[in-house]
Amino acid sequence: MLDPATVDRYRQQGFIPCLDVMPPEEALRLRATLEAFEASQGGHLKPAQRSRAFLLFPWLDQLIRDPRVLDPIEQLIGPDILCWSTIFWIKEAGSASFVDWHQDNTYWGLSSQSVITAWFALSNASEEAGCMSVIPGTHLGQTLPHEDTYDENNMLTRGQRITELDRSRAVTMPLRAGQMSIHNYCLAHGSGPNRSTDRRMGVSMHFLAPDTRQIVGNWDCAALVRGQDRFGYFVHAPRPRRDLDPVGVEFHQRASDALREVLYFGAQQTAARL
Repeated sequence: MLDPATVDRYRQQGFIPCLDVMPPEEALRLRATLEAFEASQGGHLKPAQRSRAFLLFPWLDQLIRDPRVLDPIEQLIGPDILCWSTIFWIKEAGSASFVDWHQDNTYWGLSSQSVITAWFALSNASEEAGCMSVIPGTHLGQTLPHEDTYDENNMLTRGQRITELDRSRAVTMPLRAGQMSIHNYCLAHGSGPNRSTDRRMGVSMHFLAPDTRQIVGNWDCAALVRGQDRFGYFVHAPRPRRDLDPVGVEFHQRASDALREVLYFGAQQTAARL
């Protein structure tokens, strides 16, 4: 549980750098499960499998509902919680892949300013391995200007990056396997390349209160992971019974198509409404 001082700092700074979720050994078993699946199809996730994979894998569906993940989220956004998406972030050892500085609210197409990302480490995410960094307080005030670079090493869909930013204020958030960080999705954040000798593996889980609307995109789904949904703005996602369950795959495809529409065409519309 979060103490009142930590909650207050989150409100002011927009992030919580490190929380223990589970022992490293438990997290490494989840990593092994994911890598076994990767090995079954040639050694890597397919691009479409990176996003909304809680619809595909029971172990990830369980993680987004784990009380050790949700208890601090509830303290920040209330007892009724939807998981809007999950995204795998995997940087191979020695990879040049990076995530440039950006704010997710500029292109996710959501009505709320209180959406939360919990970034869970499946492997150690050190500074050398390219852990996440944030700029405190940038979740408050106006959204910063962005541009699309389409940099081949930028892991974001369009190579988004903030054009004007004081990076001297950056705070790094290294994690060991089994820990997670939390940040407001309006917070400026990014991560560098992996210069370590191990894969940097993590999954971001994106949580919101049910009064949040999808203001860009014609259809979307979300998983009700705690409490009640009194608003019904999202179709409730099914729970997978086994890896690549046919029902989950169908929902995953529909959700991925809707998310692609948001990411490609929603940025300017979203920014105009914020």
